[in-house]
Amino acid sequence: MSDNKPADQQRQMTPEEAAEFAEQVFNKAREGDAAMLAALMSRGLPPNLRNHKGDTLLMLASYHGHVDAVKVLLEHKADPEIRNDNGQSPIAGAAFKGDLEMVKTLIEGGAQVEGASFDGRTALMMAAMFNRTEIIKYLISKGADPKAKDANEITALDAAKTMGANDSVALLNELLG
Repeated sequence: MSDNKPADQQRQMTPEEAAEFAEQVFNKAREGDAAMLAALMSRGLPPNLRNHKGDTLLMLASYHGHVDAVKVLLEHKADPEIRNDNGQSPIAGAAFKGDLEMVKTLIEGGAQVEGASFDGRTALMMAAMFNRTEIIKYLISKGADPKAKDANEITALDAAKTMGANDSVALLNELLG
């Protein structure tokens, strides 16, 4: 005996059940459950589903350092350029966290090297602020502009100086000649 009913006879989730299910899905992204995310998306889960803060599954998986989950999401056409409600992008979050492997994965998956937040801050600026020199080198090798300015006319070098990120300051001064 099968309980697989035709689509027109299946019970719809209540709003409360749908909200609980969505929260479980977002937790799978935070936990990096690549297999579960792949299974859900193969059954029709939208890859760009957003939570109440505007975070996508990709944003959560990348911020929490789950490269395999990010790769699965990107394979299912998750958009690495979607910003959350604070204007943050997955690549900026990875730069902030100092996760070079994630930055590389996102760039390879289509994230824009110069993709900026709503205030114009780029991943390079985030990396500079938090002394992430390997990420600075990688982003510049991929075309990031160290002279780019945010909405307040602040460059990556300015941001590094403000934050006391001395290794970033030295590296950017060297690169800028």
